Amino acid sequence: MRPAAGDQAFAVRCGRALVSPWSRLGLLVLLLAAAGTGVLLFEPQRLLADGWPPQISGAAAVVLFSVAYGVCTAAFVPRPLLNLAAGALFGSQAGLAGAIAGTVLGAGIAFGLGRFLGQDALRPLLRGRIVTAVDGQLSRHGFRSMLAARLFPGIPFWAANYCAAVSRMGWAPFLLATGLGSIPNTAAYVIAGSQAATPTSPAFLIAMGFIAVTGVAGAAVAWRKRHRLRGH
Repeated sequence: MRPAAGDQAFAVRCGRALVSPWSRLGLLVLLLAAAGTGVLLFEPQRLLADGWPPQISGAAAVVLFSVAYGVCTAAFVPRPLLNLAAGALFGSQAGLAGAIAGTVLGAGIAFGLGRFLGQDALRPLLRGRIVTAVDGQLSRHGFRSMLAARLFPGIPFWAANYCAAVSRMGWAPFLLATGLGSIPNTAAYVIAGSQAATPTSPAFLIAMGFIAVTGVAGAAVAWRKRHRLRGH
């Protein structure tokens, strides 16, 4: 028995509503809210106090940590906390590898969610001089802009991810710039985490000094860029 024409029309309207830009944006908001709630409930920061489960060790532990790292960053967990945990749990070398892999994975998750669920709804809302200028910078000079954002930690990691997703930046420049640009600052936090038991060691002091210098530099670059965009 064939469905009535009215039923077919209703099904078509429901399908269009489910795949509409605003429906996808609503799904993105729900996913991010659920992820944030999960972080609050499971408290990944306990890794710093409790350590990694002893049942998992070696390369498998680093891989699993990288996956957890990526999911946590997509759910707004601060990367400095995860980088310190990487160093404390796995040492400087394995910790850095796991943290960079997790950084790229988390950035890719956020970029994909923002691109497929949020871009169509949010791009028509990009109004205002500063917002338009930022979008144009990311769309035309994606690799260079994202590399600068990662090198100077003046922009929150999650904000850069979702801003890039709404722009017309490609996947390859976004992920490559994220991986390369995140190495220096991530390495400093990982080394600091690995040397946390000896806070007077040269390695710990150099790492903390680097973090402080890049933080000040990032704030200065962000301030200068903001005033330049306002002037255009």
